[in-house]
Amino acid sequence: MLEVLLERELNGGKVIAKANQVWRLEIPKMREGRYVLAQIDDYIHLPRGKFPHQTPINFQLDACVSGEDLPGTWGFGFWNDPFNLGLGVGGMSRVLPVLPNAAWFFYGSYQNYLSLREDQPAAGFHVKVFSSPLIPSFMSLLAIPIFPLFAWPAATRLIRRMSKVFVKEEASPLSIRVTEWHTYRLVWHTDKVQFEIDGKNVFKTRVSPRGKMGLVIWIDNQFLRFGPDGKFGFGFLQIRSAQTLNLRNIKLS
Repeated sequence: MLEVLLERELNGGKVIAKANQVWRLEIPKMREGRYVLAQIDDYIHLPRGKFPHQTPINFQLDACVSGEDLPGTWGFGFWNDPFNLGLGVGGMSRVLPVLPNAAWFFYGSYQNYLSLREDQPAAGFHVKVFSSPLIPSFMSLLAIPIFPLFAWPAATRLIRRMSKVFVKEEASPLSIRVTEWHTYRLVWHTDKVQFEIDGKNVFKTRVSPRGKMGLVIWIDNQFLRFGPDGKFGFGFLQIRSAQTLNLRNIKLS
């Protein structure tokens, strides 16, 4: 069931594929403020309505990274690419943002705050699930007047509280050596998601993403902060030396 994986390389990011489903995603030394990405996925050429994966599905791979506390983000799993603003990519249905649906193993450096709940991990290595209503993307145009409000912490805190009404979220931190090889498994059902590492259950939730999603595996240098203190920010972090995400035995069934 493994679809053809597409390579995305930006500003020196490299995707190196070898025989027998062995991959290395590498991003080079990079100055602050410039985005660099290495990614493989199976959805970038598609509109959201034709993303390839629905429940039930079983995803598994072996992975390790080059450092414990890398600047930026990396991970693997499924999402609906909710914030893609690239004009012409995947058709008009991909131009506008939508509410997030995702289930993945996710790492974010300390500059990130990627949680709507104060009792959930917002950075570091963790598993996370987002489940949101399938609202048509054109309705996001109604939210355009809200964007300038992110400049004011009080308004950002209000927007954050309102977002919790629509977006369900469950997550759990992970305490493993990510620089060592581990086998990661994600099982997505209509009514639950289960995460395993090296054959052991590490998290199970009844919160499940809605709709169709794409497989994504990536490493980059970005950060996004949407914290309870009302401070909103995003950008691209300095990389002092090359960093890699190594993969093998990618399986979908």
